[in-house]
Amino acid sequence: MVHLSSIPGPNVNGNGTEEDKLISAVKKVHLQLANDEDNFASSVYGSRFAGADLPRHEMPEKEMPKEVAYRMIKDELSLDGNPMLNLASFVTTYMEEEAEKLMTESFAKNFIDYEEYPQSADIQNRCVSMIGRLFHAPTTGDAHTGPVGTSCVGSSEAIMLAVLAMKKRWKNQRIKEGKPYDNPNIVMSSAVQVCWEKAARYFEVEEKYVYCTPDRYVIDPEETVDLVDENTIGICAILGTTYTGEYEDVKAVNDLLTKKGLHTPIHVDAASGGFVAPFVVPDLEWDFRLEHVVSINVSGHKYGLVYPGVGWVVWRSPEYLPQELVFNINYLGADQASFTLNFSKGASQVIGQYYQLIRLGKHGYRAIMSNLTRTANYLSDSLEALGFIIMSKKAGEGLPLVAFRLPHKEDRNYDEFALAHQLRVRGWVVPAYTMAPHTENLKMLRVVVREDFTRNRCDALINDIKLSQSLLQEMDRESIKRQQEFIHKHHTNSGKATHNHPKYRKEKHSLQGKTGKTHAAC
Repeated sequence: MVHLSSIPGPNVNGNGTEEDKLISAVKKVHLQLANDEDNFASSVYGSRFAGADLPRHEMPEKEMPKEVAYRMIKDELSLDGNPMLNLASFVTTYMEEEAEKLMTESFAKNFIDYEEYPQSADIQNRCVSMIGRLFHAPTTGDAHTGPVGTSCVGSSEAIMLAVLAMKKRWKNQRIKEGKPYDNPNIVMSSAVQVCWEKAARYFEVEEKYVYCTPDRYVIDPEETVDLVDENTIGICAILGTTYTGEYEDVKAVNDLLTKKGLHTPIHVDAASGGFVAPFVVPDLEWDFRLEHVVSINVSGHKYGLVYPGVGWVVWRSPEYLPQELVFNINYLGADQASFTLNFSKGASQVIGQYYQLIRLGKHGYRAIMSNLTRTANYLSDSLEALGFIIMSKKAGEGLPLVAFRLPHKEDRNYDEFALAHQLRVRGWVVPAYTMAPHTENLKMLRVVVREDFTRNRCDALINDIKLSQSLLQEMDRESIKRQQEFIHKHHTNSGKATHNHPKYRKEKHSLQGKTGKTHAAC
């Protein structure tokens, strides 16, 4: 049977059914809330948004179309520098499309949710195992005594965790012996990256520095061990210093501790060198092959070849990671052991690290690091031929970077900073630094050779250094000074920066504030 249905007309008197009244009321509400005209034209740049300032300080009242938001922000970001010309940073600027795709597909995964994303958690464990074995972590013990490690946001977090572990272990031992534990200290080079100063300051540990000299840019093993006392929680040794890339002699420090009968732990800051030395100089002893090395950190986003930010920290055994620092948390349905400074984080970077480890393998990493070392050697030889003094090591004795400075000349009107500013005009970011304290205020320039810094691009840099020097040589001192001021104010982003709160400018408590040392970029 077919049902007949009437065709309703407009309810002039408003005496319809309750359903009709409800529908009418909802429509009225919707019309009242959405009666603005559409401001989106067929072209992004034809919309009213293109003719107005982007919000800067307060969240806008109304929305904008997704196409407009994307294009406006993309246009803003186009004013950033070219990452491939940024030779100041160790951070990875190239990954394969397949790696990028995997990482993009994992953006929504909260890595800390082990119950929901067990495979991502297992991938982290695989990375820890591979990296631990790369560093010769002892694997002969059982699950209760074997090495342990975790992923971090970067080496800064990894170093914070390592310092916490050393301090807590030292404190526990002092309490057990009935001795005071209110004055811990840590021994490290004056060329350390600023995160070490932060860790010491945040966790109230005294810094005992082994100072560099005009002809030595790493720690002296004898001086290092001589600074050790009963309050020393550990020694920091750097596998690839920030300034010159030189490897500190971890073995010499280890052997001196053994010779003197000391049991002071060593933490190796292998942020940059941890993915270089094992492939370029595999016989170099700096890792868990040395008995006093108890923990190592490494940055996955540097020579681990992953986009920022991911780092790793590994301990020789649970003995060196006190249990009271690790929290067992029942969260989102699963028990998990947590030793981190933060909690929620994306899984993308860990997955990117795993991709690189299995995609490249040891052979692939060795091939890349060998090429980088050859390119660094070539650049070093070329700059030496131009008359520069080379401060970094070659042939695998340090990181694939070149640190160099101008020879001392009374009649030269420009310095390393002027040359850096001139190269900036050419598009290159080649930083100039004031070296660590006690080096007679040595100035230097540094070029980090990353995976995407090819021989062809190296030649382009050398040519621009020649051109920049030629231009500076034709200028008098006053002209160079005026040009530097102009470039710094109008061309460099640091000169135009407004994000530094006036209360915290020109601090005097760090090595940079006290001595003029430049905190180098990583």
